[in-house]
Amino acid sequence: MTVRIDQDRCIGSGQCVLAAPDVFDQSDDDGTGLVLSAEPSAGLLPGVRHAVERCPAQAVTLEE
Repeated sequence: MTVRIDQDRCIGSGQCVLAAPDVFDQSDDDGTGLVLSAEPSAGLLPGVRHAVERCPAQAVTLEE
């Protein structure tokens, strides 16, 4: 499974970081989301799925 953030859509709300802090971070430059682990372990997937659901810009995707 692969996690991605569409940088063109990201508005920097930080919901992904709140949902899965081991997988996501925010850029110090502009606040947009960053993927720390593009292929997270199975134990982190519930948080990633929650991040996908919570993203107000629908910028976070999980390809299964």
